[in-house]
Amino acid sequence: MEDQATRTAVPGAEDLERYRTELTGYCYRMLGAADAEDAVQEAMLRAWRALDRFEGRSQLRSWLYRIATNVCIDMLDGRKRRAMPMDLGPAAAPEAANLNPLPEAEWIQPMPDAMMLPESDPAEAAVARETVRVAFVAALQVLPPRQRAVLILCEVLRWSAQETAELLETSVASVNSALQRARATLSARDLDRDAVGAAPEGADAELLARYVTAFEGYDLDALTELIHEDAVQSMPPFGLWLRGRGDMFTWWWGPGIACRGSRVLPAGTANGLPAFAQYKPAADGSGYEPWALQLVRAEGGRIAELTFFLEVGTLFPLFGMPLRLDRDGAPA
Repeated sequence: MEDQATRTAVPGAEDLERYRTELTGYCYRMLGAADAEDAVQEAMLRAWRALDRFEGRSQLRSWLYRIATNVCIDMLDGRKRRAMPMDLGPAAAPEAANLNPLPEAEWIQPMPDAMMLPESDPAEAAVARETVRVAFVAALQVLPPRQRAVLILCEVLRWSAQETAELLETSVASVNSALQRARATLSARDLDRDAVGAAPEGADAELLARYVTAFEGYDLDALTELIHEDAVQSMPPFGLWLRGRGDMFTWWWGPGIACRGSRVLPAGTANGLPAFAQYKPAADGSGYEPWALQLVRAEGGRIAELTFFLEVGTLFPLFGMPLRLDRDGAPA
């Protein structure tokens, strides 16, 4: 009997694991944080414990999504909404006095695309990358949890209102009403479904290579050519954000001058954007210390936004990046 139970359990575990990546993407959109992994793990554990009671009246995928939705709603209960600096106030002057940290729990956190976007055809992959971009995930966080779930299921994952109603154990009319309200909220933030569905513009390899060279060399002329005049920069967990290339450069050559001489290494893609690990020169000259995970967004052939995520103690391991480089720029 014990051997038979084991033989029955193993295929069930493999079936659950097939959905881990897409469930991580769903939970990330719901939660806006790296604890999406914890949510998926909890959902998998609940599913595993209840697998012997799964009677097949619904598809395994929809059953897992129902469990994951309940886990996310439980995790969101009483939590502050996650955001980006641009959501919390206007741009400020590029002065050190404005660099005030806010609680880490308020911030959207980046996640590698490979952890949350399953393989798909190029058109579907482009839309999927757009629906995990930081601005969209931050916009989702203003929605009540059930509206958030409805919009993700219907607009991102393309579930029907009937399927969504069954998952949420509610009526089709309630789903349509929640979807209408969610759309109105996102539309007010210039993030309606039409914009989200459009394939995002990628930053080509040449532009990125030129940016890395220019940033490492702190080459003002080259950076001026590469960065939009009205570009935006933010640095979570600090609330300060900058609008305009002029203010960005004032910061880089002022309070941010310690970044001069940095090494910048590719770190894959995160939230649908190219990611880079930035290492600042160590004060004792012994090598390079981790400083920021940079996300780079291009528009019109130039860089339109730079996000420097500074929580490197958790982010660099998540992206598989070393925590120190030697003097030659090799992992120490």
